[in-house]
Amino acid sequence: MRALIDGQEDGRIDPLDRGLQYGDGLFETIAIAEGRPRFLEWHFERLKEGARRLGIPAPAADLLRAEITRVSTTPRSVVKILLTRGIGERGYRAPKNSLPRRIVLGFDWPAWPPEAATKGVRVGWCRTRLGRNPALAGIKHLNRLEQVLARSEWDDDAMDEGLMQDDRGQVIAATQSNLFARMDGRWVTPRLDQCGVSGVMRRAFREWQGARGEPVDERELGMADVERASALILTNALIGAWPVRELAGRRLAIGPDASAFNAWLGGT
Repeated sequence: MRALIDGQEDGRIDPLDRGLQYGDGLFETIAIAEGRPRFLEWHFERLKEGARRLGIPAPAADLLRAEITRVSTTPRSVVKILLTRGIGERGYRAPKNSLPRRIVLGFDWPAWPPEAATKGVRVGWCRTRLGRNPALAGIKHLNRLEQVLARSEWDDDAMDEGLMQDDRGQVIAATQSNLFARMDGRWVTPRLDQCGVSGVMRRAFREWQGARGEPVDERELGMADVERASALILTNALIGAWPVRELAGRRLAIGPDASAFNAWLGGT
């Protein structure tokens, strides 16, 4: 791992940093493909929107670009940007004149299962639910304990990902990926206006489908809706698109769309 804290290789995080104390901040996970950050402007858009909602000044895009280049020393790697409100006194009230802190991390590319993108992955249902909060819906804030608890529900080879519902039973996403369900000949993705992360790769898949003349519907999906889907696809910034070959023990068809999208992605 390579790390910069406010641009310094020997930087340190204050124990009173509000990102550490309260999860008061944001993050972005960016794929570096062939030496270039993929969909970087979209990541910056989401980071800026999240900063606006939380009332944290966003760092300059040119500054982040330079620091991404410094930590991504291999053509295929991962960069994570964290933005916190900075240090503050004890208590939830944010300081009036906070000084945001930024952390830029570079990682090696993860060792995904080589067959995941072609043969598909196995998915089950998580017991942990997502709480609804429109003020935080869509953005990638640092409060990820719901996903941590959900991912802790399995630690074996029985499944590769878990689907999560909100407190009403509406399906939102998987623990680290967005969901697309093939229903009645169309791709459908859950609404994210109450909770969940509006993924950059989710946006890419929707725009790619729209350009092909097959727009993706966005609506509420219950557990029964997803279980009757003829096919499922998971997306995130690093995996691209993974088809689902099995949901809670039921076999699913693997169509051509995930592979076609990944092929298109490789050429972007």
